[in-house]
Amino acid sequence: MMTDWMTLDQKYILPTYGRMPIVVKKAEGMYIIDENDDKYLDLFSGLAVNVLGHCHPQLLEEMQYQSSQFGHISNFFYNKPAIALAEKLVKATFEGKIYFANSGAESTEAALKYIHKYSKDKNTKGVVVFKNSFHGRTLGALKLTRMEKVQQDFPTPDFPVYELEKEDLAQLEKVFQQHAPAALLFEPVFGSGGVQVVSTEFIEGARALCDAYDVLLCMDEIQTGIGRTGKMFAYQHTSITPDILLFAKGVGGGLSLGGILVAEKIADYFKPGDHGTTFAPNSIASALGSKTIEILQEGILEKSEEMSQYLRGELQRLKEDYPEIIGEIRGKGLMIGVVILKNHEVLNNEFVKRGILVNVTNVNILRLLPSLIINKEEIDTFIDSFTDIIKDW
Repeated sequence: MMTDWMTLDQKYILPTYGRMPIVVKKAEGMYIIDENDDKYLDLFSGLAVNVLGHCHPQLLEEMQYQSSQFGHISNFFYNKPAIALAEKLVKATFEGKIYFANSGAESTEAALKYIHKYSKDKNTKGVVVFKNSFHGRTLGALKLTRMEKVQQDFPTPDFPVYELEKEDLAQLEKVFQQHAPAALLFEPVFGSGGVQVVSTEFIEGARALCDAYDVLLCMDEIQTGIGRTGKMFAYQHTSITPDILLFAKGVGGGLSLGGILVAEKIADYFKPGDHGTTFAPNSIASALGSKTIEILQEGILEKSEEMSQYLRGELQRLKEDYPEIIGEIRGKGLMIGVVILKNHEVLNNEFVKRGILVNVTNVNILRLLPSLIINKEEIDTFIDSFTDIIKDW
């Protein structure tokens, strides 16, 4: 008799997520297999976590090796896998120092505490964020998140937050002049906020304003990082370097890991006891993170950009054929948002029926976050199914 996992889930787990009707048995590459041995093409990769797909053989080998050495040891000891990963991240980005956390929200919380330390020294206060942005669900991160359905009426810490529309440099400078905030924090491509890309012109202009007014430029690359946009981090599509870089999701090779990278010029504000966590940096996640970066730098990034262009071209063709269904196509690299003009509420289920897993965010945005190993045949499978769904409508 098959265990009724869905009923047990409802009985024992708080209902904070609306789940798809799929009980996962195993996963491999681009596919998830359920308890009935039905196979699904996974096009959101654990929400941008599994950048190399499920159960990548080199990651499994690395996991087995590090597990046989040591797992959790606490931060009272030097952790070789974590040090090696920190070195790889710095060399792939900019000179600075890293604090490791367990998740994206914890990365935001660490950034907030670092900004606070900086602001006390500079006699500034507050953080500038963008309307419709998402930075996490813990209470500090929640105050920075600008989505009412997420914020609700939960209590928030007492520090100023200035909410602006993205792309408005004049408004940004006005806030800098009037309020002297400590930091500007934003996602270079909005994730939950609808896969909206912040322009290179704005990012470079914001960097100049931050320099002029002594404001920290903080980039939330929790979702855009680790190759998602065709570069290791999305800021690398511009000429700027941030002061604080937030990362998580794909950095642990599929396991829980996050953190912040603080530029060398301001890397002396955290002292022993200022912040900490029991579990991060997990040695196994760190080892997987190092291996992930190595694999990405062996040609996966370039290949993923080819697949991004191919997928965008196929989506554009569908948009031209069905303009009443498909609106704007947004995004960068393999982080793509498609505005669905009608029937968006049934889109998830229609794809599940056809053996494909997608994500709909911000009401009507089809968000595609496939693993970076996706190939043309898998893209064709998705496009063919999307076409069939539209024709049925």
